[in-house]
Amino acid sequence: MKHKTGIEEYFILKDGKKLRYGYTTGTCAAAAAKAAAKMLLSGETVEEAAIQTPKGILLRLLIEDIQQRPGRVSCAVRKDGGDDPDVTDGILIYAQVSLTEESEGISLDGGIGVGRVTKAGLSQKIGEAAINPVPGKMILNEVRQICREYNYQKGLNIIISVPEGEQIAKRTFNPRLGITGGISILGTSGIVVPMSEDALIASIRLEMKMLAEAGAQYLVITPGNYGQVFSQQEMDIDLTFSMKCSNYLGETLDMAAELGIQGILFIAHIGKFVKVSGGIMNTHSRNADCRAELLAAQAFRAGAQGKVIQNILDSVTTEEAVQILKAAGCLKETMEITAEKIQFYMDHRTRGDIKTAAIIFSNVEGRLADTKNVLELLQCIEQQRKEHRK
Repeated sequence: MKHKTGIEEYFILKDGKKLRYGYTTGTCAAAAAKAAAKMLLSGETVEEAAIQTPKGILLRLLIEDIQQRPGRVSCAVRKDGGDDPDVTDGILIYAQVSLTEESEGISLDGGIGVGRVTKAGLSQKIGEAAINPVPGKMILNEVRQICREYNYQKGLNIIISVPEGEQIAKRTFNPRLGITGGISILGTSGIVVPMSEDALIASIRLEMKMLAEAGAQYLVITPGNYGQVFSQQEMDIDLTFSMKCSNYLGETLDMAAELGIQGILFIAHIGKFVKVSGGIMNTHSRNADCRAELLAAQAFRAGAQGKVIQNILDSVTTEEAVQILKAAGCLKETMEITAEKIQFYMDHRTRGDIKTAAIIFSNVEGRLADTKNVLELLQCIEQQRKEHRK
């Protein structure tokens, strides 16, 4: 019979499908630490640990790979990311709890596969293990509870480790955040909500905060991989202070203003940023997919005739629409109008708090248009590069 953790009954409905909740690396670490502490102080074998998550969901998690030695116990809990596309799903999170020479107090640190912080801007100080505040508090609270249960008043040492952590971390944001050697122990609620937009936006904000802490006043931002490849291969732009914003243009502009960023240069494929020319600040297709309609409107303003407009409206991709505009001899004019509209809506969102600009490109035609502030921001970015390398 399959073990019931208590997470099975929790799910969200997305596009008509049930997506299961999961639990975080922080919850796994807290459960493993609780079980290890209980085995160390009681001498008994613990097969399951009950954890009350900050979200209010009670979990009962299986304890695996128990190793009991004089003065220390190690065990693990297997991560379950639910139906979230989580690179840590299925891995073991270990906790070792050991007696110390200290007369009292509980220490917590990271071992193999838990990252170390090397840059300012995170919740932890440089040199500390990447164990975020909420899971850190969860771990310590659970072990303190066990100490009270067994009337233990001397010292304990907790080490959280993830044997697969260093390899998995290469597929996370950690290298860009300056976290080396492994993954982070995460989770503000203790629970993984599938495909959480809040989590994605929080990760964007965290990366921007770190860039600001490192001295960035001007950022180069791309929605995704296309923009980064174009920036690297087609343009001589310093990308020391660069990042991705995914579909969250509006939130990115808001948080930049909040963090004191002075300017952003976006480098974006026409397929994403044509939506911004209509005031759309979340470019995911489920929110808005009016690329052809917007291009047709800009083409009409540029003087395109009815047949060209119809062909654009019938196009399947923006790359196809670009070729229609090129054949009609109005690509340049249409892109200039599109750039003007993009600048208008970015200025409207920021209310003048930060300077923005965008370079729009096509995979086939290359650089299509620049908004009005591109040259000025390129100069600021170059000056920032020189000052950073002094």
